[in-house]
Amino acid sequence: MPFMLPRLFLANNHILAVNQPTVVMKKILSPLFLFPMISMAQMQYPVTSTVAQVDTYHGTLVSDPYRWLEDDHSAKTKEWIGEQNKLTYAYLEKIPFRKQMRERLEKVYDYPKYSSPFRNHSYYYFYKNDGLQNQSVLYRQQGLNGKPELVIDPNKLAADGTTRMTDFSLSKDGTHAAYAVSKGGSDWTEVYEMDMKTLATMPDHLEWVKVSGLSWQGDGFYYSRYPTPEKTLSSKNENHQVYFHTVGTSQDRDQLIFEDKQHPERFHHVSTSDDEKYSFLFVSDRGKGLDGNALYYKKKGDKAFTPIVSKITDYHYSVVDVDTAAHAFVISTNEHAPNYKVVTKSALPEWKSTGFTTIIPEQKEPIEHVSSAGGKLFVSYLKDVTSKVYLYNMKGVKENEVILPGLGTVGGFDGESDDKDVFYVFNSFTYAPTIFQYSIATQKTAVFRKPEVAFDVSLFDTKQVFYKSKDGTSVPMFIVFKKGIVQNGSNPTLLYGYGGFNINKTPEFDPLLIPFLEAGGIFVSANIRGGGEYGEAWHEQGMKLKKQNVFDDFIAAAEYLIREKYTDKDHLAIKGRSNGGLLIGAVLNQRPDLFKVAIPQVGVMDMLRFQKFTIGWNWIADYGTSDSAADFRSLYKFSPLHNINSKAVYPATLVTTSDHDDRVVPAHSFKYISTLQALAGKNTKAPLLIRVDTNSGHGASNTRKTIEITADIYSFIFYNMGITPKL
Repeated sequence: MPFMLPRLFLANNHILAVNQPTVVMKKILSPLFLFPMISMAQMQYPVTSTVAQVDTYHGTLVSDPYRWLEDDHSAKTKEWIGEQNKLTYAYLEKIPFRKQMRERLEKVYDYPKYSSPFRNHSYYYFYKNDGLQNQSVLYRQQGLNGKPELVIDPNKLAADGTTRMTDFSLSKDGTHAAYAVSKGGSDWTEVYEMDMKTLATMPDHLEWVKVSGLSWQGDGFYYSRYPTPEKTLSSKNENHQVYFHTVGTSQDRDQLIFEDKQHPERFHHVSTSDDEKYSFLFVSDRGKGLDGNALYYKKKGDKAFTPIVSKITDYHYSVVDVDTAAHAFVISTNEHAPNYKVVTKSALPEWKSTGFTTIIPEQKEPIEHVSSAGGKLFVSYLKDVTSKVYLYNMKGVKENEVILPGLGTVGGFDGESDDKDVFYVFNSFTYAPTIFQYSIATQKTAVFRKPEVAFDVSLFDTKQVFYKSKDGTSVPMFIVFKKGIVQNGSNPTLLYGYGGFNINKTPEFDPLLIPFLEAGGIFVSANIRGGGEYGEAWHEQGMKLKKQNVFDDFIAAAEYLIREKYTDKDHLAIKGRSNGGLLIGAVLNQRPDLFKVAIPQVGVMDMLRFQKFTIGWNWIADYGTSDSAADFRSLYKFSPLHNINSKAVYPATLVTTSDHDDRVVPAHSFKYISTLQALAGKNTKAPLLIRVDTNSGHGASNTRKTIEITADIYSFIFYNMGITPKL
């Protein structure tokens, strides 16, 4: 789930960025665990103690017997985690091919991986992972053919490899850099500085940074942080502040640039123009249900920000560049353009008398990304969930289409105003990420770096199909498989979905998918509503009171796969993360008969209280809130925690979460699995388990943990389908 900064900053951030009759529980005076374990139909689960917590929502009484599990630091909760993990790992360790699965995953993942290079003066910077390194390493070299020089190796920041570098930003003159690190997968980051002449880390150390960029202007940079919070994982984050840090000074001397105590749930973020003459303030208020942002600017030397757009609505505004020749800001927006357009706004003093001037009108296909480099605009569109890229001049005149290798996903095209070349990465499900170099002058593309993967990609294929949802809407879906596979109605199939926050689930390469495909598995990605694959209209069809469309789309995808004999209900697994974890929890309650295995990962399971933890209020713009009577009725109908069917037989379920997830706090998963075991465990022979990772956050904190959890998920899926994969 995304942090939901302005659209320009959303790339690859998921829920940051991130429904039974009422039963009033009587108070039960019981210990945390009742031993011996109570006997279920097949599994024996710890009996989790309950409390007599009952809340009233608009006249409806709702019990919350596992409220105590929201205290993730208590001794009782830690004991509960230990007992649940003991049960889960004992089960996983009995799977005979689990070790071989992990070994195969390690082998296919073990090849060098590079990022696109980015230039600062004569240096080119890039990230590289030798293969199985826990964290990618940052290097630089003089020119494109220079000798690589180590800049930062995050693997040396923590013995267990769980400290990640989440941001690296160079000053305009290239003499200094600021970089942010996250420990144990947390969304909280700490910022340090480097002297780029000596590559020595300086004494500067900034704490409590979150939902922030590092934007340089002169001898310092802007960043966003919260006041020092209570030291609990789930504490609500309020009063997001913007500071300016001057190189070589302590954090207590940083200048407060902006805060708004009257609106504590707003996000504030500052970026700067390429020439550092302008700074831009983005303000969003998603906790009030507003999906867009306000936008302000300040010329260097000015004391206050001046509004470009002062009112926060559902419209997004992202500054792409400053056209210095025309003295205009170039802005991407969906104002009266659900598929987005590119406009300009004069930066001259008389700008107040003028509105936006459209230079690239809205098209049938939605704009996915707009960037600038070398005095040109690169606009990426989505055509049936695959990328198309066009080159425009700063006046909005189309000059060229960038010819891509095929149907897939592209990223990059960012650079400096004086760049002669830009780099981009193209990939798809069966096309390993390849870095291309694009000459702005000749408009020609050449392969810059192609990965040497440890397997034969040509053995696999992808096709896109369209199916009808419950209300007749046509929904696209990608199906990935090993060539020669037969539609015999019994192939092990993994159906994945997300469906929220305007996030596009485009074709992306994942080497860890290969062992699943090698074993005869089929991977399916359904582009259900709630995402942005067809623009803002597609997003809105899966928001708030229309959230049921998301679940209907996913269920219809499963029914299509069974109807077309790709698989059957005994060989169909479903998986989703974050907002996708909510998806899995909801469809399990609505159609437990349709699936054999379910993997809800770091899901938002308590739809009545999500806004009370960390930055959960940020998701109100997509979900609505239980504080509203109309929203409550909708949320209560599908909330995974509140709609578990005690009379139904559930599929084998492995819930995953992490002890350092301060985005979708683990209490969601803790309360959900406790309720699932208590209500559905007596009817369900299949295991209902939770796997709680340590020193990880909303995602695995390093390569080793990524491979470990993937091995456990695949092993759990095949084992519960009665299949021994050939590895």
